[in-house]
Amino acid sequence: MKSIRLALLLALVVALAVIVLQNQTPWQVRFLWMAGEVPAIILLFLTASAGFISGITAAFLMKRGTKSKQ
Repeated sequence: MKSIRLALLLALVVALAVIVLQNQTPWQVRFLWMAGEVPAIILLFLTASAGFISGITAAFLMKRGTKSKQ
């Protein structure tokens, strides 16, 4: 089971790397009152990082919640 998880994680990392390397053009970004151009590689990295961190946090909170109920 651990080898399957490792293989899936490796496949996701490779897919993310391919996507990021193919999108290096600058994008026009507007956030609230700020505007500017950001390279797509940075924007994709920040988005992927935020998703990873929120997923890890959710898994940690769910695991912690089941332990406190027992």
